[in-house]
Amino acid sequence: MADYEQDAYSIPEFCTRNRISQSFYFLIQKNGLGPRVMRVGKRTLISREAAERWRREREAESARPQVAEAV
Repeated sequence: MADYEQDAYSIPEFCTRNRISQSFYFLIQKNGLGPRVMRVGKRTLISREAAERWRREREAESARPQVAEAV
């Protein structure tokens, strides 16, 4: 990757930048927890802003106290 910040990432680039596998990416997308995407022709891209928003949301979710489920 170049020394400059890209404006949009392909799915493989997004996964590499966020250190997640592509299979995990598709799992979180399926469950509604993935980043917002845009379609450009046949390509699926994730804007820099959407990637940042996704990271902030995941960080906020991780910071919330976990509630144990009753058995």
